[in-house]
Amino acid sequence: MAKATKKQALGRGLSALLKDPANDINSANDKNAEKLVGTIVDLDIDTIEVNPFQPRTGFNEESLRELASSIRELGVIQPITVRKLGFNKFQLVSGERRLRASKLIGLATIPAFIRIANDQESLEMALVENIQRQDLDPIEISLSYQRLIDEINITQEELSERVGKKRSTITNYLRLLKLDPIIQTGIRDGFISMGHGRALINIENQGEQLNIYEKIISQNLSVRATEALVRAFKNPTKKTALKKAVLPKYVSEAKKQLDAILDQKVSVKVSKTGKGQLSISFQNKEEFLRIINLLKGEK
Repeated sequence: MAKATKKQALGRGLSALLKDPANDINSANDKNAEKLVGTIVDLDIDTIEVNPFQPRTGFNEESLRELASSIRELGVIQPITVRKLGFNKFQLVSGERRLRASKLIGLATIPAFIRIANDQESLEMALVENIQRQDLDPIEISLSYQRLIDEINITQEELSERVGKKRSTITNYLRLLKLDPIIQTGIRDGFISMGHGRALINIENQGEQLNIYEKIISQNLSVRATEALVRAFKNPTKKTALKKAVLPKYVSEAKKQLDAILDQKVSVKVSKTGKGQLSISFQNKEEFLRIINLLKGEK
């Protein structure tokens, strides 16, 4: 705790300097600008505005509360990054989760690196840093890659070098944006994986994409099974129909009983070794609680 406090205290002198209108620092050529570069500075949280270029559009509340608890105990271990907009006014470049969590526990200041950059440089810094350091979902990464290409005006090859990823990886992410928006949402919410999405991209018609997407969800299809279903759709004359796994008799009979008792379709998978998995779907909280009560023997 003492170590974190000492680390943040290093920038308090500069904090006062930034509040001096007579010596305001707006460019790398201004007086005292060299003291600012690469230095951690304590900034008032209310002087920082959210970055409109932030690629992340959703924040898990439970995760934020856990981070806030950690910050309360240890302080902000990794400073946020901001760019200077004007006198005592800053815009976030990266670290929105840390900023949000700090606000949750009522911190007045937060340690930050200050960068002097134009809008294009800020956009590139925000997207590249978040792609590399944040646990963005595949669609958020795809959108970030597309924005870098469109707004920074770079090629996929140049983007590959900037973010340290193979060009084929960049291409695979960008292709996800060709999926129907409902399917993109399904990937973001974790209903299907990026592998499922990559298989569905091979179907150009978005209506047909949705038909297969519904089958993936309702039948809990694996990526391999989805790929086979897509191949069968694209080559209907070939006999590449999915092989439906045959359940042992004791399982299939019990499954019918469960379907009737729960008034809900139950999915069962059994491996060759006899190990298996049982899953019960539900549409909302009320249905979930109804199923739980039935399993507990309550009405």
